[in-house]
Amino acid sequence: MSEKKHQKTLELIYRRPTSGNIHWADIESLFVALGADVSERAGSRIAVVLFGEVRVFHRPHPSPNTDKGAVVSIRKWLELNEVNP
Repeated sequence: MSEKKHQKTLELIYRRPTSGNIHWADIESLFVALGADVSERAGSRIAVVLFGEVRVFHRPHPSPNTDKGAVVSIRKWLELNEVNP
């Protein structure tokens, strides 16, 4: 996945009002590009180890889109760690 794709994903995460049309796969790919270790957990959960922290997220299903609450949580986490579009 290209740097341009990650930039677009970041811009979508920071967009206000919060977007409900961000594919989870794009967010997960962004985490990996930032250096995250992503591992499977029970059910549809994944653990993301990034910025010296572990965060657990639910992969959305059946829709590929991330819910707005998760997007807000991810935005705050990125902001705290000075990752900006």
